[in-house]
Amino acid sequence: MKYLSRRLIHAILLLLAISFFSFALLQMAPGDYFDSLRLNPQISSQTVDKIRAQYGLDRPFPVRYAFWLRGALQGDLGYSLASNSAVGPLIGVRARNTVLLSGTATALAWLLALPIGIWSAAKRRRTVDRAAELATSALLTVPDLLLFLALLLLAVRTGWFPTGGMTSAADDESSFWSTFTDIAFHLVLPAFGLALAMLPMLVRHVRAAMIEVLEAPFVRAARGHGIPRLRILFRYALPVASNPLIQLLGFSLATMLSTSVIAEIVLSWPGLGALMVESIFARDLYVVVAIVMLSSIFLVAGNLLADLLLLAADPRIRTE
Repeated sequence: MKYLSRRLIHAILLLLAISFFSFALLQMAPGDYFDSLRLNPQISSQTVDKIRAQYGLDRPFPVRYAFWLRGALQGDLGYSLASNSAVGPLIGVRARNTVLLSGTATALAWLLALPIGIWSAAKRRRTVDRAAELATSALLTVPDLLLFLALLLLAVRTGWFPTGGMTSAADDESSFWSTFTDIAFHLVLPAFGLALAMLPMLVRHVRAAMIEVLEAPFVRAARGHGIPRLRILFRYALPVASNPLIQLLGFSLATMLSTSVIAEIVLSWPGLGALMVESIFARDLYVVVAIVMLSSIFLVAGNLLADLLLLAADPRIRTE
């Protein structure tokens, strides 16, 4: 409980700092949502000032931040001027879509990276290892934007995958199974693209962690006792090498969330990424802050999960 409470306090302080600096940076940006009205000669500057005062945009930064923080703690994330609706319901559905995409891509990337990295470490300096290293190096040189554009071109040219969206034409009478399969079919391309973008880094970390453990004396002793190779790899070596991989879990979640912004825009996935870009161009302050805070909560939660998994996996941390 002491370990968990310390991590929770750190997470809360970090989120407060992120909220403050995000709000401050957006406040320092020139202009606001109502600046476009000033360009209309039929609308006087007094009218624009009254509208800004109605939404509290004329207040100083500390007052606006205090009001927003108090509302956020009560579940009120502000009001979207561009969408003319509350921010919470607006980003709720988008957040669910982003979590679905990022979670599926993260799971797929780890399911591919673990066997590839372990097998590459076991076959070090052999043909399999060199082929895996060549493939990961080639993927690392491809920019994420170019990768997603290539996948979009593949979908357009072949027609094998949907070119955007999350579902096909709306049908209120669709069964649960047909809706599920439709969403899964639309999820294949963006999730596979995100997994490919993340895969080279994960494979290299898994390989490096396993190589370090496979050179340990206890592994050589296990080989000398005639224990099968697969059992040595997965029963003895992998648990010992799991500490840096568990720490990598939180980092991979953060990387996946940042990369998903590009994937959602290019592949037209209705998540937080596209909404954030639209809100930035529209200078919709409260939507941008809410998305930044939600992404930060996902990141902090991923790191907190990694800390808890380390606590469960490593008895040295429990002893400390």
